[in-house]
Amino acid sequence: MALGPSPDVTVQAIECEQATSLSLRMDVSAGSKRLFSLDAFRGWTMFWIVGGSALVSGLAALNRNAVTKALVYELTHSDWQGLRFYDLIWPSFMLMTGVSLQLSYAKRSLSQTYRQMLMRVLRRFLVLFLLGALRESIHFDRPYLIELSSALQPIAVAYLAAFLIVRRSWRVQAAVGAGILGFYALLLAFVPAPGIPAGSYDRNANLVLWIDLATLGRVLPEHWGTVISTLPAISTTILGMLLGALLMSSRSASQKIKIIALIGLSGVVLGWALNPVIPIVMKMWTTSYGLASAGWACLMFLFFYWVIDVRGSRRWAFPFVVIGMNAVAIYMSESIIPWSKTVAIFTHPLATTLGRFTLIFHAVTVLLVEWLVLYSMYKRKIFLTA
Repeated sequence: MALGPSPDVTVQAIECEQATSLSLRMDVSAGSKRLFSLDAFRGWTMFWIVGGSALVSGLAALNRNAVTKALVYELTHSDWQGLRFYDLIWPSFMLMTGVSLQLSYAKRSLSQTYRQMLMRVLRRFLVLFLLGALRESIHFDRPYLIELSSALQPIAVAYLAAFLIVRRSWRVQAAVGAGILGFYALLLAFVPAPGIPAGSYDRNANLVLWIDLATLGRVLPEHWGTVISTLPAISTTILGMLLGALLMSSRSASQKIKIIALIGLSGVVLGWALNPVIPIVMKMWTTSYGLASAGWACLMFLFFYWVIDVRGSRRWAFPFVVIGMNAVAIYMSESIIPWSKTVAIFTHPLATTLGRFTLIFHAVTVLLVEWLVLYSMYKRKIFLTA
């Protein structure tokens, strides 16, 4: 799962036996160094969920101008059609899941059989799925076994699906990922539902919504799709798996950067090119959204990889690494521990003194408390993973 610590990568090359004409040499061994950029990117992405957005809202309360207004806008989900920064968080985790899966498989294959690894993946799938059910049950204050609109359960599904093709060639993996996006696009374009014409992307009338009603008997607030919209998310995870193989290949760092940049830009351009025909709608995870969001996720990961692992600039990213290496813990704690409410006991009495600085002071304090807890776990080498 992408929310856990990243696997290790070394400079010792071994042949990766794939049924493909392009043979990649993998850098894997037990005593390896971490892919620091993956931990940092995960932590940076999680940062916005656990308090970064509140921090920006506090800044906006201090000085409402064009910049802070734009930041607040980008840190909320699109109402329906469109693409904002906050819409990229979920796809980023799906991408990281794939990268981490590929690196982990390459490392574990040195000492474990495929069956052993499959059993581990199945256990991890079950744990992630149940954690997702627990999180949403707490959120909705009622039992929810299946809730695919939250990140954990779709990650679990995509993690298992991607692992089933991890031994196949990169061409097969790419074909499967593209095939899923193509199938999903055709499904929404040509399959009608009772009272809903084929090709409808309307908030209140679309195939995704109808299948949720038919299978789960409910519609989530803001009409988030769940059941079939999990399918295209698998493609983003497969893309991450391809990036993981690329990162361990014998190609030079500059070649890897160019390839990831090309993939990212291609996804963004193609996604927006399809937008007039297939609207970019996150809550349906339309094919155009899948392409554009995966493209942006690639480009964001590329920045971290270039700055941290290629240029060697790491110190600035350490606060994010602390978050990223215990992302499961902080993500689940947001539902179990009322961080903001607890901290407010001590910050709200200062409102009369702090005035309009109250919101930003509260946001900073919440983030600091959360980070110090994670840092304490980091120092003690306590890492909670599925």
